[in-house]
Amino acid sequence: MTEPLFLTDPYLKTTTGRVMAVTPEGGIVLDRSIFYAKGGGQPGDSGRISWDGGSCEIAGSVKGEGAELVLVPAEEAALPPVGSDVEMRIDWDRRNRFMRMHTALHLLSVVVPLPVTGGQIGADKSRLDFDMPEVTHDREFIHARLSSLIAANHPVSEEWITEAELDANPGLVKTLSVQPPRGAGRIRLVRIGADDAPIDLQPCGGTHVRNTGEIGAVVVGKIENKGKSNRRISLTFG
Repeated sequence: MTEPLFLTDPYLKTTTGRVMAVTPEGGIVLDRSIFYAKGGGQPGDSGRISWDGGSCEIAGSVKGEGAELVLVPAEEAALPPVGSDVEMRIDWDRRNRFMRMHTALHLLSVVVPLPVTGGQIGADKSRLDFDMPEVTHDREFIHARLSSLIAANHPVSEEWITEAELDANPGLVKTLSVQPPRGAGRIRLVRIGADDAPIDLQPCGGTHVRNTGEIGAVVVGKIENKGKSNRRISLTFG
Protein backbone atom coordinates (compact mmCIF):
# COMPACT_ATOMS: atom_id res chain seq x y z
CA MET A 1 0.00 0.00 0.00
CA THR A 2 1.22 3.49 -0.88
CA GLU A 3 0.05 6.31 1.38
CA PRO A 4 -1.28 9.07 -0.96
CA LEU A 5 0.09 12.17 0.76
CA PHE A 6 -1.32 14.41 -1.98
CA LEU A 7 -4.85 13.75 -0.70
CA THR A 8 -4.20 15.26 2.72
CA ASP A 9 -1.69 17.94 1.65
CA PRO A 10 -1.71 18.85 -2.05
CA TYR A 11 0.76 21.67 -1.31
CA LEU A 12 3.51 19.29 -0.16
CA LYS A 13 6.29 19.77 -2.72
CA THR A 14 9.01 17.53 -1.30
CA THR A 15 9.34 14.76 1.27
CA THR A 16 10.97 11.38 1.80
CA GLY A 17 9.76 7.84 1.30
CA ARG A 18 11.01 4.26 1.13
CA VAL A 19 11.20 1.98 -1.92
CA MET A 20 8.91 -0.99 -1.36
CA ALA A 21 9.20 -2.62 -4.79
CA VAL A 22 10.27 -2.21 -8.40
CA THR A 23 7.77 -3.47 -10.98
CA PRO A 24 8.77 -5.69 -13.92
CA GLU A 25 8.22 -2.66 -16.18
CA GLY A 26 10.69 -0.58 -14.18
CA GLY A 27 8.20 1.39 -12.10
CA ILE A 28 9.01 2.40 -8.53
CA VAL A 29 6.61 1.70 -5.65
CA LEU A 30 7.10 3.76 -2.50
CA ASP A 31 5.51 3.42 0.93
CA ARG A 32 4.11 6.94 0.51
CA SER A 33 3.97 9.41 -2.33
CA ILE A 34 3.39 13.08 -3.11
CA PHE A 35 3.07 12.25 -6.83
CA TYR A 36 -0.62 12.28 -7.83
CA ALA A 37 -1.43 9.10 -9.77
CA LYS A 38 -3.18 9.60 -13.11
CA GLY A 39 -6.95 9.27 -12.84
CA GLY A 40 -10.27 11.07 -13.11
CA GLY A 41 -9.08 13.16 -16.05
CA GLN A 42 -6.09 14.56 -14.12
CA PRO A 43 -2.58 13.63 -15.34
CA GLY A 44 -0.05 12.09 -12.99
CA ASP A 45 2.61 14.32 -11.47
CA SER A 46 6.14 14.54 -12.77
CA GLY A 47 9.29 15.49 -10.89
CA ARG A 48 12.41 13.89 -9.53
CA ILE A 49 13.55 11.43 -6.88
CA SER A 50 17.04 11.09 -5.44
CA TRP A 51 18.75 8.64 -3.10
CA ASP A 52 22.18 7.92 -1.77
CA GLY A 53 24.17 7.34 -4.92
CA GLY A 54 21.68 8.32 -7.60
CA SER A 55 18.64 10.14 -8.89
CA CYS A 56 16.16 9.96 -11.75
CA GLU A 57 13.49 12.06 -13.39
CA ILE A 58 9.89 10.91 -12.93
CA ALA A 59 7.65 11.28 -15.99
CA GLY A 60 4.41 10.42 -14.21
CA SER A 61 2.61 8.37 -11.60
CA VAL A 62 -0.02 5.69 -12.18
CA LYS A 63 -2.13 3.33 -10.13
CA GLY A 64 -0.72 -0.14 -9.67
CA GLU A 65 -1.93 -3.31 -8.01
CA GLY A 66 -4.39 -2.76 -5.18
CA ALA A 67 -3.48 0.42 -3.32
CA GLU A 68 -0.02 0.74 -4.87
CA LEU A 69 1.01 3.92 -6.68
CA VAL A 70 3.79 3.50 -9.23
CA LEU A 71 6.30 6.17 -10.25
CA VAL A 72 7.28 5.96 -13.92
CA PRO A 73 10.90 7.00 -14.69
CA ALA A 74 11.29 9.40 -17.61
CA GLU A 75 13.91 7.19 -19.26
CA GLU A 76 15.94 4.07 -18.67
CA ALA A 77 18.21 4.73 -15.73
CA ALA A 78 19.57 3.12 -12.60
CA LEU A 79 16.74 2.61 -10.10
CA PRO A 80 16.91 2.93 -6.33
CA PRO A 81 17.36 -0.37 -4.46
CA VAL A 82 14.36 -1.85 -2.69
CA GLY A 83 14.44 -0.72 0.92
CA SER A 84 16.33 2.50 0.25
CA ASP A 85 15.13 5.93 1.30
CA VAL A 86 14.46 8.50 -1.40
CA GLU A 87 13.70 12.20 -1.52
CA MET A 88 10.73 13.12 -3.71
CA ARG A 89 10.30 16.49 -5.40
CA ILE A 90 7.35 17.20 -7.70
CA ASP A 91 7.23 19.67 -10.57
CA TRP A 92 5.31 22.18 -8.48
CA ASP A 93 4.46 24.67 -11.24
CA ARG A 94 2.82 21.89 -13.28
CA ARG A 95 0.98 20.45 -10.26
CA ASN A 96 -0.27 23.88 -9.20
CA ARG A 97 -1.71 24.50 -12.66
CA PHE A 98 -3.54 21.16 -12.47
CA MET A 99 -4.92 22.10 -9.04
CA ARG A 100 -6.17 25.46 -10.29
CA MET A 101 -7.68 23.93 -13.41
CA HIS A 102 -9.36 21.08 -11.53
CA THR A 103 -11.06 23.45 -9.11
CA ALA A 104 -12.10 25.69 -12.02
CA LEU A 105 -13.78 22.71 -13.70
CA HIS A 106 -15.76 22.00 -10.54
CA LEU A 107 -16.99 25.59 -10.67
CA LEU A 108 -17.82 25.19 -14.35
CA SER A 109 -20.10 22.28 -13.39
CA VAL A 110 -21.86 24.69 -11.03
CA VAL A 111 -22.36 27.34 -13.71
CA VAL A 112 -23.58 24.70 -16.18
CA PRO A 113 -25.72 22.41 -13.96
CA LEU A 114 -26.01 19.55 -16.45
CA PRO A 115 -24.70 15.95 -16.38
CA VAL A 116 -20.99 15.73 -17.25
CA THR A 117 -20.20 13.22 -19.99
CA GLY A 118 -16.41 13.62 -19.99
CA GLY A 119 -13.51 15.85 -19.10
CA GLN A 120 -9.78 16.38 -19.22
CA ILE A 121 -7.41 18.48 -17.13
CA GLY A 122 -4.34 20.05 -18.70
CA ALA A 123 -1.69 22.48 -17.56
CA ASP A 124 -2.76 25.02 -20.19
CA LYS A 125 -6.21 23.96 -21.38
CA SER A 126 -8.95 21.88 -19.78
CA ARG A 127 -12.50 20.94 -20.72
CA LEU A 128 -15.77 19.41 -19.64
CA ASP A 129 -18.32 17.77 -21.91
CA PHE A 130 -21.98 18.15 -20.99
CA ASP A 131 -25.20 16.36 -21.87
CA MET A 132 -26.60 19.50 -23.50
CA PRO A 133 -29.03 18.83 -26.39
CA GLU A 134 -29.40 22.59 -26.92
CA VAL A 135 -27.05 25.40 -25.92
CA THR A 136 -28.72 26.82 -22.82
CA HIS A 137 -25.84 28.98 -21.56
CA ASP A 138 -23.92 31.31 -23.88
CA ARG A 139 -20.19 31.87 -23.58
CA GLU A 140 -20.47 35.38 -22.12
CA PHE A 141 -22.81 34.25 -19.34
CA ILE A 142 -20.57 31.31 -18.44
CA HIS A 143 -17.47 33.51 -18.34
CA ALA A 144 -19.11 36.18 -16.17
CA ARG A 145 -20.60 33.70 -13.71
CA LEU A 146 -17.43 31.61 -13.50
CA SER A 147 -15.26 34.69 -12.94
CA SER A 148 -17.59 35.83 -10.17
CA LEU A 149 -17.32 32.48 -8.36
CA ILE A 150 -13.54 32.51 -8.66
CA ALA A 151 -13.23 36.06 -7.33
CA ALA A 152 -15.46 35.25 -4.34
CA ASN A 153 -12.61 33.30 -2.69
CA HIS A 154 -14.82 30.39 -1.72
CA PRO A 155 -12.98 27.91 0.55
CA VAL A 156 -12.25 24.44 -0.82
CA SER A 157 -12.27 21.53 1.63
CA GLU A 158 -12.92 17.80 1.79
CA GLU A 159 -14.82 15.21 3.77
CA TRP A 160 -15.28 11.47 3.64
CA ILE A 161 -18.50 9.49 3.50
CA THR A 162 -19.29 5.81 3.32
CA GLU A 163 -20.26 4.08 0.11
CA ALA A 164 -23.69 3.50 1.64
CA GLU A 165 -24.08 7.25 2.21
CA LEU A 166 -23.23 7.89 -1.44
CA ASP A 167 -25.76 5.28 -2.54
CA ALA A 168 -28.38 7.12 -0.48
CA ASN A 169 -27.52 10.40 -2.23
CA PRO A 170 -26.66 9.51 -5.87
CA GLY A 171 -27.19 13.13 -6.96
CA LEU A 172 -23.72 13.94 -5.61
CA VAL A 173 -22.22 12.24 -8.67
CA LYS A 174 -22.17 14.66 -11.62
CA THR A 175 -20.16 12.57 -14.06
CA LEU A 176 -21.85 10.02 -16.29
CA SER A 177 -18.66 8.49 -17.71
CA VAL A 178 -16.61 8.14 -14.51
CA GLN A 179 -17.89 6.77 -11.23
CA PRO A 180 -16.12 7.16 -7.86
CA PRO A 181 -13.78 4.24 -7.10
CA ARG A 182 -15.26 1.72 -4.70
CA GLY A 183 -13.92 -1.04 -2.57
CA ALA A 184 -12.21 0.93 0.19
CA GLY A 185 -15.48 1.49 2.02
CA ARG A 186 -15.39 5.28 1.89
CA ILE A 187 -15.63 8.05 -0.68
CA ARG A 188 -13.85 11.41 -0.69
CA LEU A 189 -15.99 14.48 -1.33
CA VAL A 190 -14.61 17.87 -2.35
CA ARG A 191 -16.61 20.84 -1.11
CA ILE A 192 -16.50 24.40 -2.46
CA GLY A 193 -18.06 26.99 -0.17
CA ALA A 194 -19.19 26.99 3.43
CA ASP A 195 -19.66 23.72 5.29
CA ASP A 196 -23.34 24.38 5.91
CA ALA A 197 -24.10 25.81 2.46
CA PRO A 198 -21.64 24.58 -0.19
CA ILE A 199 -22.00 25.76 -3.77
CA ASP A 200 -20.54 22.44 -4.92
CA LEU A 201 -20.10 19.04 -3.28
CA GLN A 202 -19.10 16.00 -5.31
CA PRO A 203 -16.92 12.87 -5.17
CA CYS A 204 -13.36 13.57 -6.32
CA GLY A 205 -9.92 12.09 -5.75
CA GLY A 206 -7.98 14.93 -7.37
CA THR A 207 -5.89 17.80 -6.03
CA HIS A 208 -7.38 21.25 -5.51
CA VAL A 209 -6.43 24.74 -4.36
CA ARG A 210 -7.42 26.00 -0.88
CA ASN A 211 -9.77 28.69 -2.18
CA THR A 212 -11.22 29.66 -5.54
CA GLY A 213 -9.28 32.94 -5.66
CA GLU A 214 -6.08 30.94 -6.25
CA ILE A 215 -7.43 29.83 -9.64
CA GLY A 216 -6.83 33.25 -11.16
CA ALA A 217 -8.33 34.56 -14.38
CA VAL A 218 -9.66 32.01 -16.87
CA VAL A 219 -10.97 32.31 -20.41
CA VAL A 220 -13.99 30.31 -21.58
CA GLY A 221 -13.62 28.88 -25.07
CA LYS A 222 -16.35 28.47 -27.63
CA ILE A 223 -19.05 25.89 -26.98
CA GLU A 224 -18.27 23.01 -29.34
CA ASN A 225 -20.76 20.49 -30.70
CA LYS A 226 -19.40 16.99 -30.02
CA GLY A 227 -22.45 14.90 -30.85
CA LYS A 228 -26.22 14.86 -30.93
CA SER A 229 -26.56 16.06 -27.35
CA ASN A 230 -22.94 16.58 -26.33
CA ARG A 231 -21.37 20.02 -25.92
CA ARG A 232 -17.76 20.75 -24.95
CA ILE A 233 -16.67 23.81 -22.97
CA SER A 234 -12.93 24.52 -22.63
CA LEU A 235 -11.03 26.72 -20.21
CA THR A 236 -7.60 28.33 -20.50
CA PHE A 237 -5.81 30.60 -18.08
CA GLY A 238 -6.24 34.32 -18.71
